[in-house]
Amino acid sequence: MQKKSSLFWVSLISAFAVVAGGLYWFFSTAGEWQKPEIRLAEDLRSLGQQGVLTFELRDNRGLSAASVRIAQGSLTLPVASVRFDDKPLRRRTVNVPIDPVALKLREGSAVLTVSASDRSLWNNTTVVTRPVTIELSPPQIFPNNPVNIFFPGGAGVVTYRLSKPVAQTGVQVDQAFFPAHPVSIAGQASYVCYFAIPMDAQERLVDMRITARDAAGNTASSAIPRTMKSRKFRSDKMTVSDAFLQQKMPEFQSAIPALRGKTAIEVFRYVNGTLRLENEQTIRDLCRKTQPHALWEGPFLRMKNASPMALFGDRRTWEYQGQVVGQSLHLGEDLASLNNSSIEAANNGVVVFTGPLGIYGNAVLIDHGLELFSLYGHLSAIRARVGQAVQRGDVIGRSGTTGLAGGDHLHFSILVGGQFVDPREWWDPHWIEDDVMKKLQAGSL
Repeated sequence: MQKKSSLFWVSLISAFAVVAGGLYWFFSTAGEWQKPEIRLAEDLRSLGQQGVLTFELRDNRGLSAASVRIAQGSLTLPVASVRFDDKPLRRRTVNVPIDPVALKLREGSAVLTVSASDRSLWNNTTVVTRPVTIELSPPQIFPNNPVNIFFPGGAGVVTYRLSKPVAQTGVQVDQAFFPAHPVSIAGQASYVCYFAIPMDAQERLVDMRITARDAAGNTASSAIPRTMKSRKFRSDKMTVSDAFLQQKMPEFQSAIPALRGKTAIEVFRYVNGTLRLENEQTIRDLCRKTQPHALWEGPFLRMKNASPMALFGDRRTWEYQGQVVGQSLHLGEDLASLNNSSIEAANNGVVVFTGPLGIYGNAVLIDHGLELFSLYGHLSAIRARVGQAVQRGDVIGRSGTTGLAGGDHLHFSILVGGQFVDPREWWDPHWIEDDVMKKLQAGSL
């Protein structure tokens, strides 16, 4: 009797397990109750003349369909309907073009609705609504500077006003974008933008324009009127000696394990090529964050009693034993004085980097606000720290031979918007007054 009872309970438990397993399978697959997830961008507040609505869908069972519609007043308009019949997608990013003009929407408030269904037996559906503003008018750009004189390889400065608040504005130079910053000029809300002029701007037509994009995606642009002056850049042949290789290459081999075991000339090729490009990218990355107002005042200081050894824009061809082993473009000015000379901050700013920086050796990078930076390379000693506010003339280090330097000197660079420009302009009080301050006259940074 006891044996039959045990069999009964075993059978009952087994049956219960089968039923429970079946129910679990059913409610975790075809019979699931969980609705799809719809993720809209948090900053979606307006729709422009032509744009793309992007949203993400997620569901454990798999997505079946999605739809988008817009309601304005008593009118509800279908915008898009998508079915996912090809495979049981669990995650999908959907891009839906929206043309308010073609939909005959008017400027003003509207309601955007996105719905999504899954593949479950119950066809679980999620509906998300979001109030939006229809904006059909692009921003208007009012340049303040009808006359601009630029030099190849130099810096450009423009100021302008906009007809309405925007999400992004600045100057587009070919493929490079330089952000603008808000300022007050003659009591009016305006923008100022510093940007780099390509070194070959004298040889070709450079696309150079002010751009603005509002929150709805409407865009506007205005070509910058300019006169491009001539400027010549030097070309030099540089001989790489065995003495130089023996002196400098071990420094890079000890810092970069991958170079150990390489010949001295192989190390030089890497340092002068790959490492140089990596260092320039690191500097650009450091320049992505800047103070939103100008910290600098007046002309920048030039190293005292220093002779120029190399100029901005020098094109160098490096030769070893009569063979070309590399080329480079010099993106600053080399200044030499006495060994271990004091190096001063060229202007007021905040230190954003100190330490070893590849070919530049021990270096200091200072943010002067509004995308303007100065770089000091080859230092033997650093007397500044990251986050430190410095004043024009403060000692931040001493000259040296660290990095790819054949003798004691300072490598000095100026960058705007992460791009290297000729530092000689920023030393020139006349250029500062005519090409920067007059454009900000009666205003404040």
